[in-house]
Amino acid sequence: MNIEDFRNYCLSLPGVKEAMPWQTDKNEYNRGLLCFTVAEKWFCVVHIDEFEFCLLKCPPEKAEELREQYESIRPGWHMNKRYWNSVYFKGDVPDDVIFSLVRLSYNTVVAKLPGSVRNKFL
Repeated sequence: MNIEDFRNYCLSLPGVKEAMPWQTDKNEYNRGLLCFTVAEKWFCVVHIDEFEFCLLKCPPEKAEELREQYESIRPGWHMNKRYWNSVYFKGDVPDDVIFSLVRLSYNTVVAKLPGSVRNKFL
């Protein structure tokens, strides 16, 4: 998998926008972080240059289950570790599973949106 395939998949989901909100950050690494949002809520973060892992949200019970199932899924880097996982690309998680986890993250965020907003993305 490469950054363009990953980015294209994220952007293919209904209502998704991308942003690089830390362009003026003093930390060079942070300036390369790309966030994918739906209704202005994050569901995925990835570094565009290093492309080592992505941060994905999921229900807490599923987050733990995934960490037990895959060595390359760990608690989310700099995020609430109850809800967020770091999913490493060059590990034991197949690309199709990573894409399904992106979709799960998206669905997790959409499910928490107010009904009038949520219905636009279903």
